[in-house]
Order: sequence, then C-alpha cells, then structure tokens
Amino acid sequence: MPDSSVHRAIDGPFGAVVSSDALVASRFSARFVDVTGQTRALANLAGMKRARQRGRGVEFDEVRAYAAGDDVRAIDWRVTARSGTAHTKLFHEDREQPILVAIDQRTPMKFGSTQCFKSVMAAHVGTLALWSALGAGERVGGVVLGDNTLSDTRPKRSQHSVLRVIGDLVREGAPGAADGTASHDLSDLLQQLERIARPGTRIFLVSDFHDLLVADNLSPLRRLARRTQMVGIAVDDRLEAELPRSGHYCVTDGNHHSSLDTGAESIRDAYASQYRSNQELTARRLRELRIPLLKISTGDDPLRRLLTVFPAR
Repeated sequence: MPDSSVHRAIDGPFGAVVSSDALVASRFSARFVDVTGQTRALANLAGMKRARQRGRGVEFDEVRAYAAGDDVRAIDWRVTARSGTAHTKLFHEDREQPILVAIDQRTPMKFGSTQCFKSVMAAHVGTLALWSALGAGERVGGVVLGDNTLSDTRPKRSQHSVLRVIGDLVREGAPGAADGTASHDLSDLLQQLERIARPGTRIFLVSDFHDLLVADNLSPLRRLARRTQMVGIAVDDRLEAELPRSGHYCVTDGNHHSSLDTGAESIRDAYASQYRSNQELTARRLRELRIPLLKISTGDDPLRRLLTVFPAR
C-alpha cells in the first residue's frame, strides 16, 4: 500500500471544491481495494452472522420443447398456446454484478471543519468505489444528487462511465452550485435507483443521511434492499457531533448570517445527545434492512476506511 502521506498529497480529499484531477488520480489508489468482494466485517455491519452474496440472478436464455423432469413453473404459456405443445424457458446464471454509486451533493453536504467538505469526501469515496469495481471487470455507473438536479450514468464496463460521474460530481460539488433553494430530496435519488438498478446490483449510497428517516425515503429504500445489495456510507464531520467550545461565533451558509452562543453547557449537552440519538436511529433502521453502514469522517483517509470492510487486492 502506498505511504499515506503520498496518497493524500496526490489524490486525497482536500478543501471545499470537488477536483476532477484528484478524482481521476484516485484510480491508482483504487487498485488496492476490491469493493466487489464479501468480507465478514461487511456482513457484521449489516447484522448478518455470515457474509452472503445477494443474487447476481439468472437471465433468460431460450425456449425449447418441454421434457420430462422440467420445472413446470418455467413453462412458457404463450409459446405453448401458439404451438399447441408445451414449451419451457431456459435460464443461465448471470455472473455479473453491476455497481451503482449514488452520491449526495446537496447543500447540507457542503460543510467541513477538518480537512475537506463532506461533499468532497463523498465524491472521493464514491469514485474510489467506481474505479475499484471497474478494475474488477464489473459494469459501473452512478447517480449524483444535487439540490435541483439528478444526474445518472447507466452501468457500462468503460472508464467513460466513471469520467461522466466525475463530471457530474464536479458540477454539483462546488459550494455555489445551488441558489439556496432545493427541490430534490433523498427519495428522488432512491426512486431513480429503483428505475435503473437491476436485481443483484451492488449499490453504494454515499450521504450524510440527514433526511433518511423521513417516511417517504424509507419506503423506496426497503424496496431496493429486497432486490439489490446495498452498502451505506455515512459521511460526517466532527463539528457536527458537538458544538464548538464555549464562545460566540458568527456563522453563515453563504447566503445568510447568524450568531451562535455555545456558552450554556445544557445546550451543548442537549445538542450532542440529539446528534447521537439521530445517528443511532439511522444505523438501526439500516441494520433492520440488512444494509451495512460504513462511517467516514472528513478527516479520514477514504482508502483506509474502505479497507476496513472490503478485501485488499
């Protein structure tokens, strides 16, 4: 594995703006991890006793005349009716597992206090997954969610698919990409994944999940979890877990300005408690759906975090 300081200097997440050069360069780091693999660590995150490979499924092959011993459930009744003799469908196992990476780039992701914005970290970890899967020979694609845009790239076995996702990330990953209003939420992203993800697809969902617990979001998530293999990657920042030390602070979202007084210990405690409660509930909901949740902070090395649950190459 490359020295961590060299890795970070070359292609690590840094700053407030998503950089296309850094995301393209991350293909070198992606050679060290296999995000298409199964590990016990990944299964444990999902609350499973052992790793399981959710179906790559089967694909239709041909129709032939029914023979003794064939499964009657596979009879093709339309061909049987037309021909007057029983015909059955034949299938072959689909060994492919397309990879879809869905990355949240909405305004709440444009925040960071350590090394980079959450949006930048999300772009890096998502792109690492794409390069890794492409290197494993899988078809790859992605969906990028902005405040007012939703861009998708259908899975293909081509680096152009990764580059197209990178282009969408660069466009949405700038702090000024939105005008302060939002028309999209997480349900839009999940519903688009429902439309384009075939059964057995592995989906990486990268977000801070601030609105995951909304009822409209949980319904499509349940449906996706039943027919795909989902992995949640929650991006956070340490300043979100607790208020800064006592003092008066000026804060802005780029459009509005306000002041923050963190001097009252009771307010600090209540804030930290509410944050922990929301994080625990989010993890519990995903665990109930057997969706592993990997947490990554803006101060982390994304490659090292992926290697804690995915096999090394």
